[in-house]
Amino acid sequence: MSKEKKQKKTEERKDEEVLEVKEEAQAENSAESKALEACRKELEETKDKYLRAHADFENMKKRLEKEKANAVAFANESFATDLLTVVDSFESALGTIDQIEGDEAVEKIKEGMALTYEQLVKVLKKHGVEAIENEGVFDPHVHQVVQQVESEAHEKNEIVDVYQKGYKLKDRVLRPSMVTTKK
Repeated sequence: MSKEKKQKKTEERKDEEVLEVKEEAQAENSAESKALEACRKELEETKDKYLRAHADFENMKKRLEKEKANAVAFANESFATDLLTVVDSFESALGTIDQIEGDEAVEKIKEGMALTYEQLVKVLKKHGVEAIENEGVFDPHVHQVVQQVESEAHEKNEIVDVYQKGYKLKDRVLRPSMVTTKK
């Protein structure tokens, strides 16, 4: 073999080796690219899971804070409801005692009862308990119809009379007003 042929064969081997090295490098690059892409995808999935978990946590935190605020705001609800019977009794007593004519002692009793009643209503109002308005049209959220009557002076579903006052604690109905409405 001539020197040129040997050199040519050597160059061909070198070219083949270079080609093999390039192919191996490309294969490694391809594998690394695939691995890198898989890592990126896994990172995105993990980031998405984290963001969702964080959002769920924040929503739960807000929900618990709202429930806590409601628990504090309405902690005295049953106590206030129990006091409504006392208010009803006072109103009934005041209505009855106003009909009694008497001496100075009876007038002092009337005055004392009226002041005590006003004080009780102020304390309830201070803590968010207020009477429900019973004027105008029937509202099923705050009124309970106990009877429907004929009335020339009222329109359909308009409140004619109130049997028992209703009360609210802030925006929550403690007891609906018991009313009569026009048919």
